[in-house]
This record gives sequence, C-alpha cells and structure tokens, in this order.
Amino acid sequence: MPSLPLTRSHALVLAVGLLALLAVAGRTLAGAGSSTEEPVEALVATRSPAAVTRLVVHVTGAVSQPGLYRLKEGTRVADAVARAGGATTSADTAAVNLAAPLADGMQVLIPSRVAGVAGAVAGTAAGAAGRVSLNAATLDDLDELPGVGPVTAQKIVDYRAANGGFRSVDDLDAIPGIGPVRIDQLRELVGP
Repeated sequence: MPSLPLTRSHALVLAVGLLALLAVAGRTLAGAGSSTEEPVEALVATRSPAAVTRLVVHVTGAVSQPGLYRLKEGTRVADAVARAGGATTSADTAAVNLAAPLADGMQVLIPSRVAGVAGAVAGTAAGAAGRVSLNAATLDDLDELPGVGPVTAQKIVDYRAANGGFRSVDDLDAIPGIGPVRIDQLRELVGP
C-alpha cells in the first residue's frame, strides 16, 4: 500500500478533528443510559398558554352573577367583578379597592348601599343605626374611631381588600394592634 505524504500540519488538523469526534461521541454515549438528564427543551424557560397559573376566587354580594370564577394570575378585583357580570345598581363599589390584586382562594365581597339611611346612599360609611361600616368606611372614617389611628385604619382597609371584607366585628381580631378590649370599645360603633 503506498503511503500518503503527511505533513506535520495535516497530522495536527487530523488529530484535532479526531479528538473533537471522540469528545462528541463520548458525551453522547455517556448520557445514553442516564435517565437523570433533562432534555434541552425542559431547560428553556418558556410559558405556554397551558402553563398560565389560574386563580379561583369567590365573587359575592352586589354582582349580577355571584359564584366561583377561574381567572389568570395577575388579575385584579375589577376583573373578577366584570367576570361576575358586573356590579348591580345597588352596589357600593367605592367601598372596594377594585385595583387590588387577586389571590387564589380569595373572596371578593361587593357590598350594597344601605337604602333609607341618611348618608349611606350618598356614599358614606354610615350603616344601620349610625354605625360605621367596616366594609365601606374610608381611611378618614376609620381614623375618627376611638383608639384607631391612621396606621390601624390602613391595616383595616388592607385586611378588607385581602379577605373580601368583614363578616362581623369580631373579624377585627385579625388586625395587628386591635385586641379584645379595643373590639369591645368599637362593637357599638362599627358593623360589617
């Protein structure tokens, strides 16, 4: 068999090519039996439409179609109200933060205006028997209550937005800074 003239540069190029081929083959063969490696597609962070997180919220109160609704993550209280057919004509939407973000399992309570009570129809927080409605009161209304300052008033509004409102005066116990003594002082002045 005749020998081919092989120069040093040709031999070097051939050696580098063989090494590259062996490295690729070795890597492929080494991973062939391994089940712990993830496919390349799983390493790429993509969001398919099926991967969108859904929230389930309970919309109740003065809405056209109260019930449970599935909404995309990142939606707001206004989106939940719209999904429930919108607020009714008796709804007091000023008492709810429509821009608040939703969380899974949240209840969105849209209160009704109290008919026949002076000021309530005009949008104030006065409820039955002249009590301040915890679900409709503004920061200023809450700040005027005895023992409730601006910081505690903000905590009440934040709790109301996060939990869909108050069901009873006893729910104030969940507010940091309001204990049983303060609740007893407020019991005759406020209502849900």
